[in-house]
Amino acid sequence: MSTVITRAGTGAPASTRQPKAVWAVAFASVIAFMGIGLVDPILKPIGEQLHASPSQVSLLFTSYMLVTGIAMLITGVVSSRFGAKKTLLAGLAIIVVFATLAGMSGTVGEIVGFRAGWGLGNALFIATALATIVGAASGGVARAIILYEAALGIGIATGPLVGGVLGGISWRGPFFGVSVLMAIAFVCIVVLLPEGPKPEHRTSLAAPFQALRHRGLLTVSITALLYNFGFFTLLAYTPFPLDMGTYAIGFIFCGWGILLALASVLLAPGLQRRFGTLPMMGLALGLFAADLAVMALFAENKTVLIVGTVLAGLFLGVNNTLITEAVMISAPVERSTASAAYSFVRFAGGAAAPWLAGKLGEHSIALPFWVGAACTAAAVLVLVVGRAALAHIDEHDPAPHSIEEAQAITVGD
Repeated sequence: MSTVITRAGTGAPASTRQPKAVWAVAFASVIAFMGIGLVDPILKPIGEQLHASPSQVSLLFTSYMLVTGIAMLITGVVSSRFGAKKTLLAGLAIIVVFATLAGMSGTVGEIVGFRAGWGLGNALFIATALATIVGAASGGVARAIILYEAALGIGIATGPLVGGVLGGISWRGPFFGVSVLMAIAFVCIVVLLPEGPKPEHRTSLAAPFQALRHRGLLTVSITALLYNFGFFTLLAYTPFPLDMGTYAIGFIFCGWGILLALASVLLAPGLQRRFGTLPMMGLALGLFAADLAVMALFAENKTVLIVGTVLAGLFLGVNNTLITEAVMISAPVERSTASAAYSFVRFAGGAAAPWLAGKLGEHSIALPFWVGAACTAAAVLVLVVGRAALAHIDEHDPAPHSIEEAQAITVGD
């Protein structure tokens, strides 16, 4: 990642005196992060109206994850050769095109394919947005990252809510809504964001694979891959046994997103300082596994499923922050390289998780939750077995305001 030069503060709060370019990128970031949970409320309507099974509908997540994971290997290569603005605009343009095509689709297969393209656009945008905000913002790096993390939290929390509102009109509504908002963001960035210099350092495509030779990074990456099976059981499968309207699903996952964002930003740092990174990662994953097991035991009780879904946001928020901070110092490589390697293993390797949850759910309503709980428990076991390679992580300062770490936490969330 190139060196970013920030401007000196003027004494006024950065949140109220930022250049228009910063607000343009922040607005686009909110919309990009909304895409994470936007489709949750419309999963069941898509299946009903397009005559598709839960496993077929869940492929919307699988294709998105697979392409995002692979694309994270090349985003550094692209941005280091073409610059931040061109990479941002390319990502936005790709999202606009594929979100529109998804809204126009007539079959689930078409939506799955277009969601894959959407994943490519999102990877290009997310990998570049933070550095762009830091470079254009006033008030220093720390304030710029706080603004960016605020955009992340707003997007994650409101995505399911917006998806529920637009999905109440038509399942096509969320796709067209994202397309329109991203088109507006595209125009704003073209007009307001100046063209910056190309980075001096070019990223190697082989670097992430070489980084996985380090046992600490590989341990954390496999841990994340396994817990992804629990995560996407919750995200991609739960709307089916809930069997509720788009508005209700939107509000439920909005609650989940709010707790996830609050736990990630407010709860995780304090717990890390008091108890240490590895113990809190293990506890958060263990509690999430127990949460899924309770949901499996009472899979036909909607109240239990609702409470379990919302409560999972706390455990996931803490774990996402701590595990991605651990990635940054788990191996003696550049932080951006470690982030790319981790993202590739977690997302590309875990891409089968949404489909598997949907497929198992066609045979037993509780089975996906049991498998998700088992995989998450296995993630704790991997963490315990590999703890020797990670014993050093609490000897380093977590550096919560470093650009690369905030970017990795974005990918984790």
